Amino acid sequence: MIGKAKIQLSQQTLIRPTIQADWVGQDYLRQVSTVAKRLRGQFFTPVEIADFMAQLYPVAEDQQLRILDPGAGAGVLSCALCEHIATSGKVRKIILDAYESDVELAGCLEKSLLYLKSWLCQKSVILSFRIIHEDFVLANAEGLAEKASLFVARPEGNYDLIIANPPYFKLPKSDSRAQAAEVIVCGQPNIYAVFMAVSAALLKAGGEMICITPRSYTAGPYFRLFREKFFARMQPQTFHLFDSRTETFGRDDVLQENLILRARRDDGWTAAKLQTMVEVSHSANSQDLATRKIRRVPVGEIWDIVGKDKVLRLLLADKDEQALNQVRQWPGRLQSYGLEISTGPVVPFRATEFINRGDGQLQNYAPLLWMQNVSPMRVEWPVAARNKSQHIADNEQSRYLLVKNRNYVLLRRFSAKEAARRLVAAPLIANSLTASFVGLENHLNYIYRRKGELSEQEAFGLAALLNSELIDTYFRTFNGNTQVSATELRALPLPPLTLIENLGEKVMNDGADLETIDRRVNELFDV
Repeated sequence: MIGKAKIQLSQQTLIRPTIQADWVGQDYLRQVSTVAKRLRGQFFTPVEIADFMAQLYPVAEDQQLRILDPGAGAGVLSCALCEHIATSGKVRKIILDAYESDVELAGCLEKSLLYLKSWLCQKSVILSFRIIHEDFVLANAEGLAEKASLFVARPEGNYDLIIANPPYFKLPKSDSRAQAAEVIVCGQPNIYAVFMAVSAALLKAGGEMICITPRSYTAGPYFRLFREKFFARMQPQTFHLFDSRTETFGRDDVLQENLILRARRDDGWTAAKLQTMVEVSHSANSQDLATRKIRRVPVGEIWDIVGKDKVLRLLLADKDEQALNQVRQWPGRLQSYGLEISTGPVVPFRATEFINRGDGQLQNYAPLLWMQNVSPMRVEWPVAARNKSQHIADNEQSRYLLVKNRNYVLLRRFSAKEAARRLVAAPLIANSLTASFVGLENHLNYIYRRKGELSEQEAFGLAALLNSELIDTYFRTFNGNTQVSATELRALPLPPLTLIENLGEKVMNDGADLETIDRRVNELFDV
């Protein structure tokens, strides 16, 4: 009977633990609703990505490694990492702490880790693991408690290595986890960044973190404090970006631009190491990781430590670096030219009493423009769009929602899935609409002159520049969201206003298709 049991174990453990954990996780997910998964931020790491992340860790000779998986799920990442370590033959013992607050999922995790333990035993590696049924952030929030000593790790139990696919969803300000992390977030934080910050506090000096998260932390005002604090202590080693927003977690129907980061804890590293090379790679999805495109650039080119926004720029190709060098030498900004950008004031669900649904007289209504009315270099009104009324009341009560009919540049605030260009802009010229006022819906941004009015040449020139491949390439180096924020556009370097007007004149005379725009921009700026 004993011999038979040994044979069964031997046959069973021919299956990789990572594969086994993936099966366990998928079986669990089949029993959970899509709504429940999204509420918990549960998107399990595919095996190909888990293997890639694990192999980023350079295993060194060590008798023992302490590992943390702060959002372990079914254990795919932990298993992939332990397999990689065991295969190296350099480590004899692994101590693993795995956090999982979902009790039912924690049961699945235990199955995965028991299986992993048996598999590692055959490789002469001892695994000791704990499954911790607590909220990871609240259980370790003391690492973020003091502003002056942020990321001071606890003296006991520091980790050599952390691997993570944290949950991601927005936290309301009233959430205890958001309050615990107030020193590194502003606005409405996303929980994945809080996981990253707390994890960094638990690393020992020289310890490493490998995580896959949305790319959104690399830019934008909500994550500025996080970037400043996190990257002052965590020195980037590797970035890998997935080009496709849909395929990385395709089986979970996730629309997100995902980024893998490997970083080493080295408090104060920026003082001497901005010229250290960092590996930046990208692939379309998880299926072509073996042929990913790789560049090595100084980390000072990646992290803008001098600028107040502390933006991370991912220079994936030579053209990205060329666009960065070209654009950042421009001297202007919207503000320096007396221009401003604002968000359309019409929020439809708050303005239902003013929005015409087609059953009223139109003589007291103004045009209402939505994202659907704006395409590259063209504003079309009216358009047939489902549930998008093209009129809004123009009276004393609604006037606060309207803008005067002047020359503007309109921009979509959100880019379409896998869109060819991230920015979509069009000039709105006053005489194109026979109305005194215009309604702009909240999914549009608009550029205007604070005192006075944009000339037609300025409006066409700005819109053309924003639609160009040059600006699209520059913008994509730091923006990984579907959202295009007014804050990012205020910070966008601009060429001299005379050149913008020159571009506008040429586009007005020659045509405003994207091919013509790119040719004119390249000629004007010697790209």
